[in-house]
Amino acid sequence: MITTKTLKSGARLIVKQMEGLFSVTTGILVGTGAAFETDAEDGISHFIEHMQFKGTPTRTAFALSDAFDALGAQVNAFTGKDLTCYYVKSTSDHAAEAFALLSDLFLNAVFPEEEMKREKGVVLEEINMDEDSPEDLCLDLLARASFGNEGYGRNILGPAKNVSSFTREQLFAYKKERYAPQNIVIAFAGNIDPALAEEIAEKQFGDLAAQPFVQRKKQVRRACGREFRKKEIEQAHFALSFPCVPREHPDFQAVQVMNTILGGGMSSRLFKKVREELGLAYSVYSYPSHYAETGLLTVYAGVNPQKAQQAADAVADVIRTLSREGITEEEFLRGREQMKAGAVFSQENTSAQMLRYGKQLLYTGEVYDFEKNMREISALTRDDVMRVIGESFDFSRLASATVGNLKGAVEV
Repeated sequence: MITTKTLKSGARLIVKQMEGLFSVTTGILVGTGAAFETDAEDGISHFIEHMQFKGTPTRTAFALSDAFDALGAQVNAFTGKDLTCYYVKSTSDHAAEAFALLSDLFLNAVFPEEEMKREKGVVLEEINMDEDSPEDLCLDLLARASFGNEGYGRNILGPAKNVSSFTREQLFAYKKERYAPQNIVIAFAGNIDPALAEEIAEKQFGDLAAQPFVQRKKQVRRACGREFRKKEIEQAHFALSFPCVPREHPDFQAVQVMNTILGGGMSSRLFKKVREELGLAYSVYSYPSHYAETGLLTVYAGVNPQKAQQAADAVADVIRTLSREGITEEEFLRGREQMKAGAVFSQENTSAQMLRYGKQLLYTGEVYDFEKNMREISALTRDDVMRVIGESFDFSRLASATVGNLKGAVEV
């Protein structure tokens, strides 16, 4: 059972009731993230996400964590390019209490000065950790190579100099603008009575002050850059990206099947050729990223530095062969079945359902339709995927990133 409602404040609510379970995942989703930030704000969405947990007028940071633990609840948050999400998973009998706590930290955070000083140090260490994680660093560099220094090219963590200089006033100003009720979706998924979900959501969010909300325009441009970072590490890492369709494009499902065949698992062409047959990589995979206006198809590999160029050549050869020769009927049917299974499996996971339904409502204003999704996957043909393959791999629009103890970037 799925119910929706627009609360008095303008915030939207969606409830996916999943009877027979004993838990509920609740999310508060905000349509903001790195892609909406200016140069001066770069990193602020992520820093606010951290600071939301650092105390309210009635609870300190420790009191908040103790209160969640007392319920046996699991609370967390994440920031993306165009989404920030705060969520809690609890047993059904503690859903109202867990949501009240989540709402308190979300709505009433006071950003104490002492906590800001401490948390800046924490985020700076997170930035350092990202620098020391070559796979993450490589993919961050690829985003910049693909989109430049703004919009979807921004690193979610932001630069250290920005994080060090953020003030409470900046945080409150950004939150006031971007955390407007019209830009918020509350999503419940699990064994919860929709009437109770509506009651507690209205209690916490119904009286938010109404305010004008104008969506910022993101700066979106496709770059075909090549990034390289020399690091004294044991492996070399490289990633490639090709332009891909946006979220609501008719070819969305066909791209998912194409990606499954190319690099989505152990039966994929990249895995079988580059890892199993040639032994050139331990980790090699591909994945699509879809945004409102555009998308990327990313291919990543971690390899022996002495064989980095050989591995890059092998990856490029797999892609060119796929583009030139297409796929077999067997590959198509296997990829389509994997898509169906993934959709079914997610139906049994409260966290996945919270995000699925919450994001769809936030991004499009529509309710996710599982049956329609399954019909679209089932209706795909091999010709659909062959056409998408033919349109996807233009090497003149390639962007790349390389990290490792090499003289320069791999050539593709």
